[in-house]
Amino acid sequence: MKCPVCGASTRRHFTHGSYWIRACDDCSHKVAEFAAAADHVATTYDDDYFEGGAAGYQDYLSEAEILIEHGRRYGQLMTNYSKAGKVFDVGAAAGFLLKGYMQAGWYGEGIEPNARMAEYARTRLGVPVATGNLESFHADTVFDLVSMIQILAHFVDPRAALKVAASITRPGGFWLVETWNRESLTARLFGKRWHEYSPPSVLHWFSPKGVSKLASEFGFRELGRGRPNKWISGRHAKSLIRYRLENSHLNWPITSLIRLLPDRVNLPYPPKAGPPSPPLPSSPGCPAKVIICPLGVTHRRIWLKLSEMKTLPFGSAATPRG
Repeated sequence: MKCPVCGASTRRHFTHGSYWIRACDDCSHKVAEFAAAADHVATTYDDDYFEGGAAGYQDYLSEAEILIEHGRRYGQLMTNYSKAGKVFDVGAAAGFLLKGYMQAGWYGEGIEPNARMAEYARTRLGVPVATGNLESFHADTVFDLVSMIQILAHFVDPRAALKVAASITRPGGFWLVETWNRESLTARLFGKRWHEYSPPSVLHWFSPKGVSKLASEFGFRELGRGRPNKWISGRHAKSLIRYRLENSHLNWPITSLIRLLPDRVNLPYPPKAGPPSPPLPSSPGCPAKVIICPLGVTHRRIWLKLSEMKTLPFGSAATPRG
C-alpha cells in the first residue's frame, strides 16, 4: 500500500479494532488499511453518526450554538486575509459552521453526504447545503474560500478530494483546513491509544509537513498556522470518553466520575497545551489563491492558492507559487 501523501511504501504499524494502521516508510504519514465499499460514506456518516455516540456525536443538533460560534470565529479570522466573500463549506452537516460564516459577513453554500443533516440546514437554518460528497461535486462557479474543518482525515482519497477543492477555488482564493496533528504532544503521549485513531470514520493522520506537501501540489502556499480555540458540550465529551474507554480497566471508575459532569456545560476541546502558536500574518500580500489550515495539539493551518489548509488545534496559511 502506497502512502497517499508522498507515494512511498507503507508498513503495518499497529491495529485498532479490526483495522491495521499503516505508517509510511518515508514521511511517517499514518493511514488506515481499508478498502472502501461503494456505500462507505453513506453507511459511515448515517444518522447514527450524528446521534449514536461512539466515535460520532451523541446529539449533533444540540451542539448548534457552539458550532455556529466556531463558524463565526473562522469567518472573522479569514477577514484578516481577504474581505468576506463566497465560501464553500465541505462536510457542512446541519449547516451550523456555514451559518456562523454568514453571520461574519460571508455568503455561500456547502455540501454534506448525510441527507437528513443537509435537509435540516436548508429547511431549519435557510442555509444552502446540497446532499453529496466533494469528490463528485461540480460547480458552475468558483469560491473565495473553501472551508474544510475536520474533514481531510475522513477522505478515502485526499488527493481526489483536494483536486476538486482546487478546481472550485478562484485564483487568489483560500482554503481553510483544520485536522488533527499526529505530531502533537497529545498524540505522542497517548501513542496508539490516541483518541483520533478511530477508523473507518477517520482514515488518515497528518503532520503539518504532510498537509503542506499535499496543498503545494495543487498550487497552494502556506500563509499561517495556529492553535484554535474549540469547545464541545459536556454531553459530547462524556460520549467520547465512554467510547474510548470501552475496553479499558479504567472504564468503570472514570465513567462513573464523569456522570457528574452537566450535559450542557461547554468544555475546551482539546485542552490547550504545548508552545504558543506563531502569530498569523495580518496581510499575506499574495495575488493568488490561499488556503488556511489550523494545526495544533490536535492541528490547524492557513494556505493560499496561486493560481492553503487547516488542521485541528493549530493553524497555518499558504500563498501561491510562481
